[in-house]
Amino acid sequence: MTQIPTLPPRPVSRADLLAWFDALGLSHTTVDHAPVFTVAESDAIKVEMPGGHSKNLFLKDKKGALILISALQSTQIKLNQMHARLGCARLSFGKPDLLEEALGVLPGSVTAFALVNDPHHRVRFILDAALMAHDIVNFHPLKNDATTAMPSQDLLRMLNALGREPEIIDFSA
Repeated sequence: MTQIPTLPPRPVSRADLLAWFDALGLSHTTVDHAPVFTVAESDAIKVEMPGGHSKNLFLKDKKGALILISALQSTQIKLNQMHARLGCARLSFGKPDLLEEALGVLPGSVTAFALVNDPHHRVRFILDAALMAHDIVNFHPLKNDATTAMPSQDLLRMLNALGREPEIIDFSA
């Protein structure tokens, strides 16, 4: 049985995250760019980097449950209906201090990679089937001043190394 490399102390830095990817044997390429805060601001980056580009939503339901949704940038997410789909209480966006506490990142830098900062699996993780249909997926490496491309299968390997099984949902259904 292969031993999974240990993550450094939290919050994990970008350098430590990418080194951990290397230790896991995951394929990845990172491109630095000016900080981006919205999907629209990242249009120029998408031209240079093929694959599915993500949008990531950090949510909290009325009972305090935390949810991270990583979806294809073009996927329509109807927040007012999502609670019924996920079987939870009504949802709202998580506050910045809660985001930093739970995932170790700031607003604008929400990413599936931030799950490295959630060792107790406090945050439920939802992946969009449309994003995972791409061979390559793109996320910020814990800060919004770079984008990391990775094969979607390596994203699943990363999640497995964290002891996570993502819930993959077809939001178009």
